[in-house]
Amino acid sequence: MLLYNKNPFRILVLAAFVSVDIITNTVLAQSKVTLAQSKVTLAQSKVTLARQNALVPDSIVIRKIYESALTTHQSYDNLRYLTHKIGGRLSGSNQEAQAVVWIKSLLEQLGLDSVYLQAVTVPHWVRGIKEKARLITTEGKAIRLDVCALGGSVATHGKLRARVIEIKSWAELAALPEQQIKGKIVFFNRPMDPSNVEVFESYLEAVDQRNRGAIAAAKRGAVGTLVRSLTLAKDDLPHTGAVSYEEKTKKIPAAALSTNSADKLSQALQTTPNLVVELEMNCQQLPDIQSFNVIGQITGSTYPTEILTVGAHIDSWDLAEGASDDGTGIVQTIEVMRIIKDLHPERTVRAVLYVNEESGASGGLKYAELAKLSPEKQLAAIESDAGGFTPKGFRIDASPEVAEHIRTWDMLFKPYQVEWMKPNQRGIDIAPLKGIAKALISLDCDDQRFFDIHHTAADTFDKINRRELQLGTAAMASLCYLLSKHGL
Repeated sequence: MLLYNKNPFRILVLAAFVSVDIITNTVLAQSKVTLAQSKVTLAQSKVTLARQNALVPDSIVIRKIYESALTTHQSYDNLRYLTHKIGGRLSGSNQEAQAVVWIKSLLEQLGLDSVYLQAVTVPHWVRGIKEKARLITTEGKAIRLDVCALGGSVATHGKLRARVIEIKSWAELAALPEQQIKGKIVFFNRPMDPSNVEVFESYLEAVDQRNRGAIAAAKRGAVGTLVRSLTLAKDDLPHTGAVSYEEKTKKIPAAALSTNSADKLSQALQTTPNLVVELEMNCQQLPDIQSFNVIGQITGSTYPTEILTVGAHIDSWDLAEGASDDGTGIVQTIEVMRIIKDLHPERTVRAVLYVNEESGASGGLKYAELAKLSPEKQLAAIESDAGGFTPKGFRIDASPEVAEHIRTWDMLFKPYQVEWMKPNQRGIDIAPLKGIAKALISLDCDDQRFFDIHHTAADTFDKINRRELQLGTAAMASLCYLLSKHGL
């Protein structure tokens, strides 16, 4: 302060010089940072350019793969035959057995290095005479409900008549006293969430009602269950699917209501809580039966013991033709083998068509069991079971390093509108290979229409678009080519 009072001008000049020095140093430091960032950006650009240049030969091959898939109609013709001549392929049924023979014949016609059957024990459940359900009003009037038995359900052994209690959450079920549930039919009416952009997420959030509802209800004394169909559509089509039972818990009849019938029943219960539903189901669980996975192989020219599997499931539910689930996956897998054969893969590519995905996944479990005992190296497994709609990407389960390696190929798929490689694969058949194969990969498709027809009488050939089917084939074949060439 003394200096300032004696010569304030000198102090101000000195402060100005200090400020200029600070600003100069700051600008210089920022310039150095900017220069360093520019060098990093330049280095990254060089890496990206080198990577793009390295992928040019692969991009040329993938273009040819797409041209082959998009100009050949055989997969669509095969799907027409499968759905119209063989039809729905319930596990253990004659139709499933016919499909096994037909698929084996098609693979043999491709001239693969080997085609063979792998024996699998599968459950044999039959639906029987068409199910019936009626809502009985207090005046004695009967109102028909659209219903179907869930796969694996026990029968009603005549007409089951009981009052109904509506449940919309597990917490609600747990909070009710047992006397309010005992002797009643529990109606699980939690809708799929329409706010999710990805409909599959809504399905995964709601499917627990179908899977575990009969167990939870039986433990509280219920005599049967009705489940709202797993779809965002409002229609009269009930959606089947597997129901689970526990050995120590009484097995009670389990059925699905169409969304319109579920709404009808819910509205009626709001005004008359003590309504009765009459349910009649004639399904039957027969002794297990032998079926087969169908396997076809192209042996790798350089690394024959490194195995890449590509596949889908043979069986379907019995309400329709099983076109989308999973007829599309079957014919795509066969077409992938046709395309890959001409590319002479360096690693072995193996088509696996699995039985019994819908009601126990015994085909996938058997393949994984034998693969674990084999000296072969399971490189990766790819599955197509997303409905045959427009392919949007792939879902991958692998270590971070392996997943990142696969993602380096993403720019090869962008020109074909295959936009992503996300985590959490969704293939049921390849799931048992976790810990055996380095990567599990499922084809991801546009799912906005999938659950409108999923497990219903509407799953028919006319719902499949040939172009979408071919695009899915091309995406799978391209990934097979890259894996067979570069490995993991």
